[in-house]
Amino acid sequence: MRAVDTNVLVQLLTEDDARQARQAHDFTRGGAWVSHLVLVETVWVLDSHFDLPRAKQALAIEMLLQHHELVIERPDVVALALAHFRRKPTLGFSDCLILEVARAAGHLPLGTFDRDLARLPGGERIASTQR
Repeated sequence: MRAVDTNVLVQLLTEDDARQARQAHDFTRGGAWVSHLVLVETVWVLDSHFDLPRAKQALAIEMLLQHHELVIERPDVVALALAHFRRKPTLGFSDCLILEVARAAGHLPLGTFDRDLARLPGGERIASTQR
């Protein structure tokens, strides 16, 4: 199966360049695989370049999970990360996915200095000590 890069997903979602959007749709016809890294980069682009609000970022992730031509890497893990992302407005999608990837791999707790991430099940705050 083919795989896609971030810019292909961005075109599928935004269609801000008609020619590239058509090419992206053509390329993914018949199936394409999307890695976690590409998904994280896509959410970052939607936030930083398109200034898409969190709710619409979450909707974009959901649309990609439900897309009939795309195969998302470990969609079960992405769905769990999406649920955290929707519930915790202080966390980025990448943080939520990092936690769920660690959980799926059986490597918990996830050590973090991020208080909000540490509050999720499986997170553990590493206390910083000042000298």
